[in-house]
Amino acid sequence: MSDDIKRVVVKVGTNVLTNKDNRILGPVLRELVRQISVLYENDVMVVLVSSGSAIAGKEVIGDTEISDKSIRRQVYSSVGQPRMMRHYYSLFHDYGMRCAQVLATKRDFDPGMHRENMINCYEGLLSEGIVPIANEDDAVSITMSMFTDNDELASLVAELIDADRLIILSDTDGLYTGHPDDEDSIKIKEVSFNQDVEQYVKESDKKEGEGRGGMASKLRIAKVTAQKNIPTYIANGKRENVIVDIVNDKEVGTKFIH
Repeated sequence: MSDDIKRVVVKVGTNVLTNKDNRILGPVLRELVRQISVLYENDVMVVLVSSGSAIAGKEVIGDTEISDKSIRRQVYSSVGQPRMMRHYYSLFHDYGMRCAQVLATKRDFDPGMHRENMINCYEGLLSEGIVPIANEDDAVSITMSMFTDNDELASLVAELIDADRLIILSDTDGLYTGHPDDEDSIKIKEVSFNQDVEQYVKESDKKEGEGRGGMASKLRIAKVTAQKNIPTYIANGKRENVIVDIVNDKEVGTKFIH
């Protein structure tokens, strides 16, 4: 692996972690953890930004009569967070590794004491070889302190820890010139932060479900992060060895550069 890559933020979306019936996929989680263990063996530290808590909570509670969307998300996420962490704790333990949960709201990244505490937390965990698993603190987030989605959280974490790469794992192989299923669509291999590619993305590409991020959001966040001199990738999270291959500079997904 490249000697100049020491810190990587990996964001994995709900569509990667679940099947068509909105059930958490254990084998996908295990493969994700396996790849992170490979990076750690090569002295590459990883922060994992993981979606899936709302779906995990819904698996426990089932349908609810709570009509307010925000409260429903809070309830599902509050129940699902410990369930997701139990999965991750067990899997990382199998690879002789430790993990920790780091919850945050958007205001925690504002300049000041909260931000300094966040930096201290991440630096402390990484120095001990512990994998931080980040997510939004849905139980206390209000509209003004909510992230747009976990893509935004991942970008802010990447900047916070001075990451060398941000990898956004989705259920597509990257950014295409049209719908990924169209035979005329071509995958775009590399995009500069000031390149006009928004024409290829429609908000309607976003799938229904508990996740909030779609391709339009991923594109926006990838360009913002690349502008901060953090190369960013959008790639298929179910592709074999995708994280390790990206860190090894193989041509995977769509790469966003300054």
